Parts: sequence; structure tokens; C-alpha cells
Amino acid sequence: MFGFSTPKNTPATPSEKPAVTTKSNEPHPLDALTGGAFSAHTAGERAQRIRDWLVTNPSYEQMHEVFQELNGRDRGAAKPLKEKLDELKRTKGAEVIAAEWARKATALLALPKLNMADAMAWQRDAAKAGAPLSKEPLAALKVQLADRVKGIEDLQHRVQVQREAAVLLAQRIEVLSTKPWRDAQAALEVLGTDVKHWQDQAAALASDANWTSVDGKYPTMLDSSRGQLLVVWDAFQGALALAVAADADAAAPLPPVSVWASELSLARGVPLEVAKPAKTPKAPVDPALREAANKAVQEALTKVEQEVAEGHGKASAGAAAALRNALKEHNRLVDDKLGNAAQAALAAAGELEGWQRWRADQLREELLIKAEGLLKRPDGHALGGRKMQDTLRQMRDQWKQTDQGGVPNHALWKRFDDACNEAYKVVEAWLDKVKTEAVAHKAQRLALIEEVKAWAAENVTAKDNDWKGFSRILHQFGDRWREAGHLGEKAFTEMQPLWKEAISLAAAPLENLQKASVERRHAMIEEAKVLGAAPVLRIDAVKALQQRWQAEAQGVPMDRKFEQKLWDAFRKPLDDAFNRKTEEREKSASALSERDRMVLDAAKALDTANATGDAQKIRTAMGDLEAALRGQALAQAAVNADKADAATQSAVQAESLAAAPVVEVAEDSEENQAAAQADAAPAATETVADAESAAEAAPVEPPKPVRKPVVAMRGDDRPGMKKAEPVQAGRGGKFGDRKDGPRGAPRPGDNKFEPRRDDRGPREGGRDGGRFGERPAFEDRGPRLGDAAFRAQRDALENAQHALKKLAAQAHGEVLTDLLGAWEKRDVAQLPSAQALGQGVNPATRTAWSQSIGAAPKADDKAAAEALLRLEMAAEAPTPAEHISARRMLQLQLLTRRNDPPPAQTWAQDAAKVWASGFDAGNARRMQTVLKVLLNKR
Repeated sequence: MFGFSTPKNTPATPSEKPAVTTKSNEPHPLDALTGGAFSAHTAGERAQRIRDWLVTNPSYEQMHEVFQELNGRDRGAAKPLKEKLDELKRTKGAEVIAAEWARKATALLALPKLNMADAMAWQRDAAKAGAPLSKEPLAALKVQLADRVKGIEDLQHRVQVQREAAVLLAQRIEVLSTKPWRDAQAALEVLGTDVKHWQDQAAALASDANWTSVDGKYPTMLDSSRGQLLVVWDAFQGALALAVAADADAAAPLPPVSVWASELSLARGVPLEVAKPAKTPKAPVDPALREAANKAVQEALTKVEQEVAEGHGKASAGAAAALRNALKEHNRLVDDKLGNAAQAALAAAGELEGWQRWRADQLREELLIKAEGLLKRPDGHALGGRKMQDTLRQMRDQWKQTDQGGVPNHALWKRFDDACNEAYKVVEAWLDKVKTEAVAHKAQRLALIEEVKAWAAENVTAKDNDWKGFSRILHQFGDRWREAGHLGEKAFTEMQPLWKEAISLAAAPLENLQKASVERRHAMIEEAKVLGAAPVLRIDAVKALQQRWQAEAQGVPMDRKFEQKLWDAFRKPLDDAFNRKTEEREKSASALSERDRMVLDAAKALDTANATGDAQKIRTAMGDLEAALRGQALAQAAVNADKADAATQSAVQAESLAAAPVVEVAEDSEENQAAAQADAAPAATETVADAESAAEAAPVEPPKPVRKPVVAMRGDDRPGMKKAEPVQAGRGGKFGDRKDGPRGAPRPGDNKFEPRRDDRGPREGGRDGGRFGERPAFEDRGPRLGDAAFRAQRDALENAQHALKKLAAQAHGEVLTDLLGAWEKRDVAQLPSAQALGQGVNPATRTAWSQSIGAAPKADDKAAAEALLRLEMAAEAPTPAEHISARRMLQLQLLTRRNDPPPAQTWAQDAAKVWASGFDAGNARRMQTVLKVLLNKR
């Protein structure tokens, strides 16, 4: 196919054979490891062998090596390897995360005092980090932490139960003090057992392993309950021992319990009034001291309530301590109501303090996790220097706010501060880089300023008057300044005035030119206002002014927005003038002329006639509309007015002449006629003067040219030369030729002195004496119709023509129905008139049809069938399939009858033959199809 030539330097040896390159058949080093995956011939075999090899659980290093080698050859076969490696990476990552969170959980469990907030936050944070909490060892650690937290919560709940139990025991003891002492003595053993049991339970709570992890308020609560219960119990035992001793010995003192003392006194026979010990009256309290004490406690209470309402845990703790000190100092002088309110406020402050401590530790833990994760972000998502600096600043501010709302946690703060300091190394490297770049950027900007100054000294004016290029260079300097790099705020503030000074010096020539251009443009704006305010808009002056503006705009460049503002101010008065002119034109065009009004009225009348469905009315209305379009109505109105004026003038003259004296005048004497006229003139002077003034006021029509009589006419039998025949249209000339000029222009040949277009010399009589005689000038069509009148007459004429066509079709259908009905019923009276049948049927034909229909039907079906076939040929209508052969036979016969008229000329006689035969539904349908065409022919 392609010719190969032997190199000239190397002679071709026919005996030499081409060297054969043998492909190495050495197996791939990894082929044995993968079970022949590299030696497989197809991609499917390689993929299957890779899957079989993966079932053997190879090591991660082996899979990675095979993937690196196979991925470049066959990605489809390497896909299972990639999925397996990705799964191992995820598993390995999950194992690392699980190990980290397992270490944290183990550390929490190893703490002797577990913080419940840390334990509860561990599970939430581990889930956020993606640790597999459902797998070991995290699942077991999660259960252990949950059990530990649950144990602490149960322990705290038991403390609260013990406090309530201590209160109930104290109430039981107080109730026994209101009953007889013997009942109290009977219940002493049971009460002792209950108090001993309560003390054992309280001791068990304190010996629990989780007791060190409970909140600090619960041990205090338990100790307080124990102390109160023991005080009440010891007092009850002592009072009951006095009561037993007083009952055994009348001289023994009575117990301090009033009920028991009264009972023992009655038993001794001592009256009740004497038995009652006299109450020691309280010493009166100074009102001033009481008021001062209440005021001090109230101020401390208000402060506590304010801090608690705002949620300030740290501030509320100090306010609560101040309130406690005030109560200790003024406890005996404070009102009971104020004291109760102070105790309630202290309780609320204690709850807020505990909640704030827990919430603050939770927030600190979140900030610590964020700080430690700043440097552990994946590749491509590491924070830059600016972002790192802002993030560290925000996190430290948040830590400070957390310390303000709760008790500081120094251990977490140490870890948080170390993480922030480690992350700040990125900020330090970025700051060093920024400083280095700032020095380079500053030198670059200084060099640019010097370059601008040097260019300003060389270019005092634009070269070749190219001010656009001058402005373009200035803009390029500005772009280079903006793109010169970042500078510090202080350095930029120092260099910005230098730059403004240099660029202002460079732009001074252009600014001066722009200032002069602005003045010239303002002058042109004033000229535009004057032109726009003129009563007659001078288009040539407007165009000249616009050309001056464009020349100014192209020569002097300006700011785009400012230039557009000037252009809008320049264009506005001219646009207003043109709009005003357009409005006047539209207003004059919208005003209906008399002719438009007449056309609109005629169009409405035609629409009304179309709605009636009367063809005669529609034609009459169409004629009226055409007359209105040609202006005949206006002309007729003018003629009627002229006739009325002429009749009035004739009547005046007749009355004047009738009043003049009669003078006998000879027939052929001109002198007598002149004398008679001279005699009659004085009598009719006023009448003639009136007539002359009226004649002068009326427009004088030019005299029409008198046509010369035809003396002889040449006999010419050519088409169109006879007066009875219309002149046929001549053949048109080439495209673009015009035989006549515009309307009203003189025609070629109208000037008799116009030279001929050939060598036969000048014309004698011009166009009027030409070969074809006089040709009348074009008729003046009058003013153009308005848009509304034109559209109205066009729509009315279209609707009228459509209505006439519809009426004609309906009339034609009715005629056919009546004609076929007359044939069927053999009723001549039902036969339509000749006028209804149309121009194709004359009276003689209708008479022949009426005779055929009125006579008895003939039995010659053959003649009727042949006549029907001839009718279908004349109408070029289709013939039913069963008569196709007969039609072809008849056509062949007609070809042999040369002198016979064709069917198109004898269709009326053929129809008479069909009418003479009997009626048949099939033949009637064929006749209807034929007559639809034949009756419409003209």
C-alpha cells in the first residue's frame, strides 16, 4: 500500500532475514504471591485472582505493594485491593481513636474523685470524634463509667433520703414531747433503735468508695443532719430521765418539757398555775438597732438575689458569704420574715454555684479539645497564620469569661495554655513571614513612586495628543500600587501621602485638560437647552452639536460615571424636544379627519350588514365603503354645496334681470346689442357686482382641454384595438424601470419641446399629440387614511367577502337540494329559477331541464349512464369503481369522434338526459358531485 525505499548507504541483501524481537516470558515477581494475577490474560481473570488472594488475608504491606504495581496496569482489577486498603485504613484509624479514648476513660476511672461532668462528657466527645463506642474496649469502659456515675448519683440520692429520715425522726421526738411522759418512755426503745439504725446508714454512706466523688454539699448536708438529730435525741433522753426521777422522788426537779412538768406537778398535788414556771421577760430591743440590722441584711439579700437572677455563679458566692455574715451578726435583731427570705436566697445561691461549677468545667473541656485539635487537622485543612491568631484570641477570651462565671480549674487551664502555646508557633512563623514580605513590599512601593515621578517629568503632555493612552498609563500605575502587596497600617499610612503626591503630579496635565473639557461640555449643554426650548427644532443644528460632543468625548478621556452624567444632562433637553415633536405628530395623527370619520362610519355599517346575512345589503354597504375610500362622498357633498351656491346666485341674477326694462334689439346688429346692454347695465349694476364678488370668492377651476373630434379611425382588428374590447395589459419592462414619475410629476413627452429619444427630430405636440392620443393624469387619491380607519375598513371588507362566500355556498347548496328534489318528485315547480342556477344555466337550458323533469321517466338507462359519465368527464370528477371500465371505454370512443363537441360543452344536454331518466340514489350522489363544479363555472 505504501512504498518503502532502501537507504542509500545500506545495500539491500535479499538473503538477510528481519530481526525478530522475542517478548520476555519471565513471570512477574508478585505473580506467585497473588496466584497468577499479573500473568492472567483478561481483566476479569485478574480481578477474580485478586479476590481469591484477598480471601487468604494477606498483610497490609503486601496488599499495598500489589496495589502500587497493579493500579497502573489495570484499575478494574486493582479496585478490590483499593477497597480493602481503605477499609484497613479506616479500621486502623478507628483503632487509634479507640485507644486514645480508652486511655482517657481509664484515666477517669482511676481518679479517686471522679467529676461527673467529665464522665458524662466523655461519651459525647468520643462519639463526636468517631470512636467506635459499640466495640471493645470502649463498650466496657462506657459501661464502667456509666456505672460509676450511676453509683455517685445513687449515693447523693441516699444522702438526701437520710436527711429526710433525720428530719422525720426529729419530728417524732418533738411529737412525743407533746404527749404524756409515760408514752414517751414506752417509745424510747423503738426510737433508740431507729436512731442507731440511721447512724449506721450514715456511716455506711461515708465509707462508700464513691463518697469522695460526690458533690461537696452532700457530706456537709449529712453531717448537719446527724448533728441536729443527735442534739434532739440527747435532749429527749435527758428530759425523759428527769421525768422518771421526778416521778420517783417528789423533791427531784421537774423536766424542761412543759407537758411532762404539768403532769408531774398534778401528780404531786401542786396547782397548775403554781407549777408553771414564770417566763423570763425579754429585754426590750432598741428600734434603731433593729432598723439598722434589717437594713444591713436587706442590702446583702438584694445583692444575692440580683446575682442569682443574672446567673453569676462566682459573684453570687461572694454575695452569699456576705449575707451569711450579716445574719450571724444581726440574727437576734432581724425580723422572722426577712430571715426566711435570706435563708431561701442562700439556698438558691448554693444551687447556682453548684450548677455554674459543673457548666464551667464542661465549657473548659470543650475549649481544651478545640485547642488540642488545632494542630491535628487533616492535610489541606490546616489553619493559616491570620486564622490561627484570631481563633486563639477568641478561645482565650472564652476561657476568661468561663472563669468569671465559676470557680477556676487550674489543671484544665494548664493543659489549655500548653495547647494554645503550641499552636501559637504557627502564628509566630506567619508573623515572621509577614514582616519579611512587608519589607519587600515597602521597597517595591518606593520604587513605584520613583518610577511615577520620573514618568511625570518626561511626559508633561501626551505624545501625539493621545490622551487616552496617557490615562491608560495612569490607571496601570494605580493597579500596580494596589497589587504591590500587603503593608502594615502604620507603614501604609506613611507611604500613602507620598503616592498621592506623585500620582497627582503625573495626572496634572490630564486633569487640567479634563477641567477645560468639562467647561466646554457645560457650554454645549447650555446650547442644547436653548435648541430644545426653541419652538422649531433645528435638526441640522442638533446634529452639528452632537458631532461636536462626540469629538470632545473621543479626544479627552474622563471618568466613566462622570462622563455619563454629563452626557445625560446634554441629551435630556434634546430628548425632551424630540419627544415633544413625536407627541405632536402622534396627536395630529390620532385626530380623525373628515374622510377617516366617513370611512369608519362606512366600515361600521358594513359590519352591521355582515351580521344580517343579507347579500344585497352587504354588497350595498361594500359599495358605500369603497365610495368613502375613494372620497366620492366628500366630492358629492362639495358638488351639492356648489350647486346650492350656483342656484342661489342664478336666482339673484334672474330677479335683477326681471326688474330691468325690456329693449328691442335687432338680430344681427352688434351695435344695437351693445346699446341694449348699455341701457340695461345701470339697472343691474348691484346684482352683477354681487355676482362678480361671489365669483371671485369661489375658486376658479382651470378650463378643461377640449378634445378634438375624431374625423377618421383606422380599422384595426388587433386585440384591444376595438372600443368594445378592453385594452390588454402590456408586457412589463425590466425590474426597476418606471414608466411614470411620482404623483403630480410631469410625464415624459408632456413637454412638446422635449427632444425625442431617437433621431427622428423633436415632437410636434408632445404627449398630448402622441400616437395613442391624450392620456389623463393620475387621479389624486387625497390624504392618507389614519391607522384606525385603515384597519377598520380592511377588517370590514375581509369579513364581508367571507360572509358573501358563505352565503354563496349556502345558496349553491340549497339550489342543488331543490334541483335533486325536483328530479326525485318529478315536480317542475320545485326546480330553481335560472337566476338561482347561475350564469352557467341560461333560460333555454332551464326549459329543457323542466321538460325532462316534467315528462314521464324513460327506460333508456344506457343513455342516462353515458350522459352521467360525460358529466363526470366535464367536471373532472371521480367515477365510482364499478363504472371505471365504462368511463375508459367511453373516453376511447370519444377519441374516434373528432367532430363531436367535448363533454364540457354539452354538459347541459347531458344533464337533461339524466333528468329524463328515473331517480336513483347513487346517480343522485354522482349528480350532486358533478353539479357542484359545473354550476360554479363562469
